Amino acid sequence: MKKIFKLLILFFVLSNQLVAEEVRVFEFTEEEFSNLDVRKVRGADAKTQYSLGSNDNGNFLKAVTDNSASGLGKEIKIDLNKTPYLNITWKVEKDLRGINERSKKGHDYAARVFVVKKTGATPLSNRAMNYVFSSNEDINASHPSPYTKKSIDFVLATTKKNLNEWVTVKANVKEHFKKFHDLDLNEINGVAIMADTDNSKLRSISYYQNIYFSSN
Repeated sequence: MKKIFKLLILFFVLSNQLVAEEVRVFEFTEEEFSNLDVRKVRGADAKTQYSLGSNDNGNFLKAVTDNSASGLGKEIKIDLNKTPYLNITWKVEKDLRGINERSKKGHDYAARVFVVKKTGATPLSNRAMNYVFSSNEDINASHPSPYTKKSIDFVLATTKKNLNEWVTVKANVKEHFKKFHDLDLNEINGVAIMADTDNSKLRSISYYQNIYFSSN
């Protein structure tokens, strides 16, 4: 009987350790939507049109661009020692095929999620990982933004493989900040969503759902 009791205790301990810790970033509710920080990209003719919706998997955000660019941001501290993995479920319905995303003229994405670390007194000093749903590059491709080396574009999904399909992706943010910025981070300070076509002057449609950090 004692052996069975000890085995049960061990089972529950191991089960609790295996449960992944999660920190949800966006809920995509009306209340949250009204409080998000909206920032129009300097020089863009118009803001991206964001709207809320829902399906069997919960709430989602829809982004429509037409020669426009703006982002939705949230200041949030994430402990990367506990939850280093960023998880995103997203879809691109209309992509931006044919542009050179590594150039200033073509540096647009139908869907992207920024993870930001404050490293100075001004926004220009911040470091960022820009996780993108590319229309032209392959998964795991990476390069500095043509506008600043302090932001790295990293392809987590591509419409060359998944156009108009929901896909779920994951990235180890702690490892990426070390690899691309040589920063050993304990936490990040903010997360932002952006869809933009101000450089290419094109139109895109994308969706975001279930954005959260996890322990594995």
